[in-house]
Amino acid sequence: MSSIEGYHAHVYFDAQTIEQARALCETVAAKFDIRMGRVHERPVGPHPDWSCQLAFEHAKFADVMLYLALNRNGLVIFTHPDTGDDLADHTEHAIWMGGIRELNVGMFKV
Repeated sequence: MSSIEGYHAHVYFDAQTIEQARALCETVAAKFDIRMGRVHERPVGPHPDWSCQLAFEHAKFADVMLYLALNRNGLVIFTHPDTGDDLADHTEHAIWMGGIRELNVGMFKV
C-alpha cells in the first residue's frame, strides 16, 4: 500500500446549510489545529456539491473523524487519504459519512 501523506475531509453543504458547515469546519480546524480550506459556494474539482476541505495528518485521523461523525448534524462528509494516487484516493480509499455522492473523477483518469 502507498504511504499516506495525510487526509482530506470534504464537508458538503448547500445554500441552506452553509452556515452550519462553516461553523463545523471552523470549530474542527481550531479544536484540532488543522488546515481549513475555502468555503466553496459551487462544485470544485471532483466534488458534486459545495464544499469545504479540512486537511490533517495521520496522527489526528481518529480524533478528527470521531468528532466529525458525532457533530456533522446531517451534513455529508467525504474523507480520503492523500497517497499520491488521486483516482484511488477518491474511489477505492473513500470514506463517506451520511451518504455517498457521485464524484466526477474523470479528471484523474489518464
